Amino acid sequence: MLKTTLKTVALAALMAGTALSASAADYTIRATANSNENDEDYDGLVVFKNYVEAASNGAIEVELFIGTQLCSNGAECLQGVADGSIDVFISTSGGAAGLFPYVQVLDLPYLMSDDRVAEHVLSGDFTRTLRDMALEDSGNTIRLMTIGNTGGWRNFANTKQRVESPEDLAGLKLRTVVADLPQELVKSLGAAPTPIPWPELFTSLQTGVVEGTANGITDIMSMKFPDAGLQYLTLDGHSYMGALWWMSNEKFLAMPEDVRRVVVDGFYALQQATFASPKRKSIEAYEEFVKGGGDLYVPSPEQKAVFKEAAAPVYDWFTANVTRGEDALAALNAAVAAAEADINAARDKDLQ
Repeated sequence: MLKTTLKTVALAALMAGTALSASAADYTIRATANSNENDEDYDGLVVFKNYVEAASNGAIEVELFIGTQLCSNGAECLQGVADGSIDVFISTSGGAAGLFPYVQVLDLPYLMSDDRVAEHVLSGDFTRTLRDMALEDSGNTIRLMTIGNTGGWRNFANTKQRVESPEDLAGLKLRTVVADLPQELVKSLGAAPTPIPWPELFTSLQTGVVEGTANGITDIMSMKFPDAGLQYLTLDGHSYMGALWWMSNEKFLAMPEDVRRVVVDGFYALQQATFASPKRKSIEAYEEFVKGGGDLYVPSPEQKAVFKEAAAPVYDWFTANVTRGEDALAALNAAVAAAEADINAARDKDLQ
């Protein structure tokens, strides 16, 4: 009886302490992602919440809103960040392109060769350059905190044939989003761009409205596209699926420096989680694709160079038609060159 009483008292004290800690939070961060709990975005937010709440010793509380509870699309959510009703939001480059068109630089093909290069680039001054541009263009209301990943790499997949060169894409009806840049890319490779909303893609593949798409393997398998006839996947890795994490600049700057430091470090932890999550999830997804009869093709470096050469017109289109696109592309190219130099130097040392 005494042991039971002591356990009850201890539990009550623990719960009281927890309640006290929660009520003692000085800052609340409302974070949202228009996705679900199986997504890399959610993985990142859980890591962020755990880190900042622990590292701030309870001074910061993070509230997570997954799905469309606070807002339903990129433009609406970013407006919420600007007016302060939302503190943190994650978007794709396409989701933020209406306000910050130059972030579509992340969708330009064949500029970053692999995860190691992409992670080096997105962890450095390139992201800070985009941050400065976004702050300027939003009147210092929307702050880019970090860029992570949401789904790995985009690869070409189709229902018709193995793709080993741009010639194999000729005439194929490839699904794109309703945006100019991906349509220009598809055209440069000789295929026919066909804008289709994401919820309609399965049926469109099944009925032949489109014959292919460009997505990451986890999206392909979670949406069961092989059941709609998508059986050919070429790992050309033409673009890294960047995730842009935005925060209310007013909310961020209202915090004292020690608290801002915790938030910054929290976004670093979030970024690392989103870098890692697609790597793990893709292993099972690729195995499932091949097990189901899918044809998985890995182009050689020489073949990827041919794809990049064929896609060259899209770079000129980007700098000529996208506001501040030339600045963004120059910053990315410089960051890639620096990353490759650093990585190669480190690799050379590790090989000794």
